[in-house]
Amino acid sequence: MSVEHTWPPVVDRATWNDARGVLLQQEKALTRMKDAISAARRRMPMVEVRADYAFDGPEGTATLLDLFGGHPQLIVQHFMFAPDWAEGCDGCSMMAEHIGPLSHLHARRTAFALTSRAPVDRLYAFRDRMGWRLPWYSTVGEAFNADFGATVDGEERQAVSVFLRRGDRVFHTWSTHARGEEPFMLVFDLLDLTPFGRQEDWENSPAGVPQEPAYSWMRLSDDYGAPEHPCTCRDSSP
Repeated sequence: MSVEHTWPPVVDRATWNDARGVLLQQEKALTRMKDAISAARRRMPMVEVRADYAFDGPEGTATLLDLFGGHPQLIVQHFMFAPDWAEGCDGCSMMAEHIGPLSHLHARRTAFALTSRAPVDRLYAFRDRMGWRLPWYSTVGEAFNADFGATVDGEERQAVSVFLRRGDRVFHTWSTHARGEEPFMLVFDLLDLTPFGRQEDWENSPAGVPQEPAYSWMRLSDDYGAPEHPCTCRDSSP
């Protein structure tokens, strides 16, 4: 049985301004908390990366140091694309499409690269299909993925890792997994601004708001309109 939708109450502008003012104070507190967490992150200890990882790129074999491209900082998106997959993960693709021109990161002394376990020719065929220009490297085996929590018991796992270079020495400074990647996917923040929200069944929403299982709506950007299919490449737990 369908549930009647509970629409937001209709009020005059003065009442709306009062409600907006209350919420604005909460939003400002959230911003200040984010600033404090970012400050703590900049003070995290780091671990030296001593392994000689090999990556397969469009110009041949590369090292982790090569992925920095001369910059002192590197962000790696561990893109879920297993060796036997025909295409990349829906959610990882959504994140990649939010990155934008890397010139903005380069201006702040930071490189960005995708890494996956699939062969490099398949990675670049998929990249061409999606119209991206992000640098992408095959990890040539599971060591790099496993060491940074992107392959667990042979299964793909979404992740982001950050590295710092001092001369020829590389250090691991930060990683995140699962919903920790959401800040890099603007679509979630945009949907959170709307009365319907993300429209997923874990949210605290008014009665009658459209809701579906978490991430079940995700598609590759060129695949919306195709037959319904569940997104199986992400941890669906909120």
